[in-house]
Amino acid sequence: MSLRARLLLITSALLAAGSLLSGSVLVGVLRTSLTDRVDQQLRALGGLARILPLDVPAQSPAGIAPGRVSSADLDLVTDLYVAFLAADGTIVRETRLPAPSSSAPSGTPSPSAAPGSSGAPGSSGAAGAGGPEPPVLDADAVARRDPRPFDAESANGARQWRVLALSRSPILAGRDDGRVTGVVVAASLDAVKATVGRLRAAIVVTGAALLVLLTLAGWFAISAGLRPLRRIEDTAAAIASGEMSRRVPHVQGQNTEVGRLSASLNGMLGQIERAFEARAESEARLRRFVADVSHELRTPLFGIKGFSELYRMGGLADAGPAMARIESESGRLARLVEDLLLLARLDEGGDALPLDLAPMDLRTLAADARLDLRALAPDRPVELTGPYGGPPASGPVLGDEARLRQVVSNLVGNVVAHTPAGTPVRIGVGTAGGEAVLVVEDAGPGLTDEQAGRAFDRFYRADASRSREDGGGAGLGLAIAWSLVAAHGGRVELRTSPGHGAAFSLVFPAVT
Repeated sequence: MSLRARLLLITSALLAAGSLLSGSVLVGVLRTSLTDRVDQQLRALGGLARILPLDVPAQSPAGIAPGRVSSADLDLVTDLYVAFLAADGTIVRETRLPAPSSSAPSGTPSPSAAPGSSGAPGSSGAAGAGGPEPPVLDADAVARRDPRPFDAESANGARQWRVLALSRSPILAGRDDGRVTGVVVAASLDAVKATVGRLRAAIVVTGAALLVLLTLAGWFAISAGLRPLRRIEDTAAAIASGEMSRRVPHVQGQNTEVGRLSASLNGMLGQIERAFEARAESEARLRRFVADVSHELRTPLFGIKGFSELYRMGGLADAGPAMARIESESGRLARLVEDLLLLARLDEGGDALPLDLAPMDLRTLAADARLDLRALAPDRPVELTGPYGGPPASGPVLGDEARLRQVVSNLVGNVVAHTPAGTPVRIGVGTAGGEAVLVVEDAGPGLTDEQAGRAFDRFYRADASRSREDGGGAGLGLAIAWSLVAAHGGRVELRTSPGHGAAFSLVFPAVT
């Protein structure tokens, strides 16, 4: 079943159960109320019947006490049964008195109503004609039941009666030959049954009509409430077909369940779209990486292969230069493989590249970098300062000195390789804001924003036309520097702009 059908079935079942329960309660309350009224009227009649002489005829229920009980006071008593009982429970006299509104002729006693008639309880002519069939009511039973009414059925079970058994009034002691010790007064519950039946029918008809109307209204209401879910379904289908930019339409009422679901789905879809974009970008980078590695490996391998074939074919009069070139290309190939292996181990993290961490001072690296620059490019003025000017200061860190020297040597090599001769260089070292900083800054041509954004990408070279022979590298130096600094818990910052040089800052947590 669909969600709409299940919701409609559940609500309809709950509505039907609620209507049935409320109707049952209402019917029960009404029956109890009407029965209590019958009991009150029955007690009024019983109080008069227990002092009624045996030989006094009665024409109707109100005729038991003319002038005291009117027909209006007996609106629920449609049929009355009166019996006088002996001490052993036998019936001395009984009669049925129809109400004035009854179709039966009033004032005509039943054939068995003649004075002096007797018989077992429940076997009289009145009982056989539809009167109540109460249990045996001897004097003790009457005393126990006096004055609590109880229910009884007619002999054929077709009618319900409300029965009241009372002891004979003491003021009539010695009258009627002393035979009568109790009086039974019973009122038919036909009026109660008819009223309750009409109410029950009204409840059934009204409840059924209401159930149908509310079910139809519920169908449209639930359909309208589930419309946002259908839009979510359409959006999911569109995304599954490849429209990754689709989003669930805005739903009014963000605090509702559907509103929160829509917001959550849109957030999730945004993350999925970004994940797909990142995955596509990663795959593109991987393809570029494989192509770059293939290109970088192919160049020295082809050189080695070419000189080897010339030597094998005897095309080299002097093998010395060829062997030197093979050795040079082999060394270049080995360095490239080592760099790639280092990057792979840095990417794995953890124990893949163990670091020999020990307390050290970045000032030592800065001083050595200054010496290296003077040795590599004596024409360049080199200044040793603090991180952002002023005198140099101590930069205590916890690091692997050999790996950090590799980083600084890479930055110094980039300055020599990518800036014009005679370009001034500043090396700054010290602490700032609780961090140890080492800066290598040049006054060269600088980098554009695009070049700066890709400076740490693997195999990226800002000057793609630069060849390996004239100083161009494979484009792995800054990527290795970034990964090594990150492995120390630090970061590399680049500040540059075209025509204003470039400043690479190595920032580490300072130790005391």
